[in-house]
Amino acid sequence: MTPLSAGAQNETLFKKATEVYNEGDYNKAIEHYLKILENGKHSAELYFNLGNCYYKLDQTGPSIYYYEKALLLKPDDPEILNNLGYAQNARLDAFDTMPKTAMEKFYDGTVALFSFEGWAQIAVLLIALFALMYLAYYFFHEARQKRIAFALSMFCLISGVFALVFSYLQFERFKADNPAIIYEREVRVLSEPNKRSQEVFTLHEGTKVNVIEALDEWNKIKISDGQTGWLTSENLKLLKDF
Repeated sequence: MTPLSAGAQNETLFKKATEVYNEGDYNKAIEHYLKILENGKHSAELYFNLGNCYYKLDQTGPSIYYYEKALLLKPDDPEILNNLGYAQNARLDAFDTMPKTAMEKFYDGTVALFSFEGWAQIAVLLIALFALMYLAYYFFHEARQKRIAFALSMFCLISGVFALVFSYLQFERFKADNPAIIYEREVRVLSEPNKRSQEVFTLHEGTKVNVIEALDEWNKIKISDGQTGWLTSENLKLLKDF
């Protein structure tokens, strides 16, 4: 199938899904939307509509899953956040969030302003400006101009180094951030990656966790209050699986 024909088919499927959704046939709408996903098309709108369908069917886990995926592609979108909030109210689990340290607050207020790609681009720009200012320092003859060029070149160099460090920190955070949604009605979280180990707590459909380690069919997860444990991968769905 050519890209042009695939695009036309996806557009037709999207229109059909919208029609049956408006008629209240949410299961049929889901079939059409999932077919678009199978064709390799991903978008915030598609995931958002899937979340709406599952929410109408009172399926908490899938609705939160697709709202969260939509939010990954379109962060801070008010409509997605609003509907996600409604879906989250249907969850059984509610955990306190660990208080942030001063370093974490600084990180969120400064380093997290841009993605690792954004900081890398800023670093490249600053290093380029450093090179230009250094050349200007070399070619200028007046002492005042040379001092200004030198000061600006040092500022760009130091700022570029900080931008590179921030880019690295953001990249490490991006790698460590591996969110997933619990898909089963109730899941026993165990202390070790085997079914004979002790249960440490239970989770329910729709709860968001972070996968911090994988071992065969087991995943070690962490929840918002800092507790960790193991469960099998069949009990959750990763969000960053585009």
